[in-house]
Amino acid sequence: MPFTPASRALARFTVLDLTRVRSGPTCVRQLADWGANVIKIETPEGMEGGDAPGGPRHGSDFQNLHRNKRSLSLNLKHPTGLAILKRLVERADVLVENYRPDVKHRLGIDYETLREVNPRLVYASISGFGQDGPYRDRPGFDQIAQGMGGLMSITGLPGQGPVRVGIPIADLSAGLYCSLGILVALLAREETGEGQWVQTSLLQAQIAMLDFQATRWLMDKEVPKQAGNNHPTSIPTGVFATADGHINIAVTGQKIWERFCRAIEREDLLSHPDYATAALRSKNRDPLGAEINAALRGRPSREWIARFNESGVPCGPIHSIDEVFADPQVQHLGIAQTVTSPTLGEITLVGQPVTLSATPSRLVAPPPENGEHTDEILAEFGFTADDIASFRREGAL
Repeated sequence: MPFTPASRALARFTVLDLTRVRSGPTCVRQLADWGANVIKIETPEGMEGGDAPGGPRHGSDFQNLHRNKRSLSLNLKHPTGLAILKRLVERADVLVENYRPDVKHRLGIDYETLREVNPRLVYASISGFGQDGPYRDRPGFDQIAQGMGGLMSITGLPGQGPVRVGIPIADLSAGLYCSLGILVALLAREETGEGQWVQTSLLQAQIAMLDFQATRWLMDKEVPKQAGNNHPTSIPTGVFATADGHINIAVTGQKIWERFCRAIEREDLLSHPDYATAALRSKNRDPLGAEINAALRGRPSREWIARFNESGVPCGPIHSIDEVFADPQVQHLGIAQTVTSPTLGEITLVGQPVTLSATPSRLVAPPPENGEHTDEILAEFGFTADDIASFRREGAL
């Protein structure tokens, strides 16, 4: 199919996508969803390493990662395949890869080599631990980064032992940070006329996502511990039992604490010597939590949520994933979006969580089959039908 941009915002940019698994495709998905002409370069089927990244190609994970892209099959280990890539680089704006640092040098597609082909190229790399340093050659994996980056030490119930987060947060955040770096580099290129090398890693991204938990150590020399469902610093904020389940409540600040006590009909807590200040509520969080749970068990979750919202106390249900997408506010926001796949029919994926009034993002194309757009992409870059047939005979495609 001809290139159809998902948005006007980035439609002037061409992106070469050499990524695999999750962090890299997450990065490129951002660019594709905002309209970039993304060319997904894949190992031809049947070659070693040609299996579909992100799970089975027609599985939900792959489908969600690779929408709004076109696919070109290219054997980068073949001299002609490498020459074709360099021809594409001449006109590309961005190249994204998440190989281990040594692999791109072996293939001859490293930043130093390709910047000679196109000095305006923004070259982006995601690795497990960085492009240099003592861990540069280690293979990266999300859970490894969650552990090394400190997240597993603060996740879970006190004394439970390390717990991973239920999503690949290091992969996802590395991809998002990388896409942000690419956009900044494209803006800088407007001033300098030159591209640059954008680098991030799962480890860096995971540490950045620690946010205030990291600065509790860096500034205050306090080592954060597991706090379970309790907020580590704002008490009482966490999960509380009701007559028929559990809800989240966030009681932050003295004013909301006063509203909360009135809403649960426990105004006596306002003058209780153990709970009179935020510092005392933090010190005595466990007995306070027991008092709150006892008060909440008299009504079902729905009634408490309505009462707290009327009182101006932040609260909400704890949804299973199916309940998330049945929620009326989620349906109003329209984050679940459909696109038609020639293989699977109409499928529903997770759209962008950001809305732009003039250049919105939309799902315009399902994930491609391996090499589905090879001929049309090469033709757009000036290769003739005879050239393409020759490339196939040589084993470059």
